[in-house]
Amino acid sequence: MGFVDTIISVYEWGVALLGDFVSWTVRVVGRLGYAGIVLLMGLESSFVPFPSEVVIPPAGYLVSHGHMNMALVILTGITGSVLGSLLNYWLAVRFGRAFLLKHARWFFLNEEKFARFETFFNTHGEITTFVGRLIPVVRQYISFPAGLVRMNLVKFIIYTALGAAVWVTILAYVGYFVGNNIDLVKEHVHTIMYAVFPALAVLVAVYAIVFKIRKSRKERVR
Repeated sequence: MGFVDTIISVYEWGVALLGDFVSWTVRVVGRLGYAGIVLLMGLESSFVPFPSEVVIPPAGYLVSHGHMNMALVILTGITGSVLGSLLNYWLAVRFGRAFLLKHARWFFLNEEKFARFETFFNTHGEITTFVGRLIPVVRQYISFPAGLVRMNLVKFIIYTALGAAVWVTILAYVGYFVGNNIDLVKEHVHTIMYAVFPALAVLVAVYAIVFKIRKSRKERVR
């Protein structure tokens, strides 16, 4: 099983596990409209493994019927994503690595997974904050290592917002064209993910090279 297949299977397991909770929350918070999108996407971007596929595509479907505005759906989706990510960032800054590892189970993590996120972030630099927003499972937790190294907050918000903008826009337009059918949404999102991953790999590789060159130059100057 490849990396992409592993990510997708783990994510679908999480969706199935949440099951009734997701359905109940979407029904209740969905009544709040745009505020509901902010709240749900805030949950999705925090340590709660809440699937954005059950939030944004239905909103896109409502846009197609004239009940919501696409620009506002995307904007509120980005806002919620940034707020949820800031929560994780703050937790890492405030309590540190030891606390997060000690209570990892409450963040749906273990030490091995946490180490992978740290390695991924430290190896490829700040661009992972952007790229991580487009990878299921990773996007909930990439804010932790960013907070641990105290990544510049303005950069963190910008990279997070840009990554969230791409992801939310994809989901919104999938919902707009496909409708409120979760199976069709998952099928189309998976197809798009397979197309996006190679581009992300190239982007990370290029950034990593530039990142290492700049780091090398700074060390020579010292």
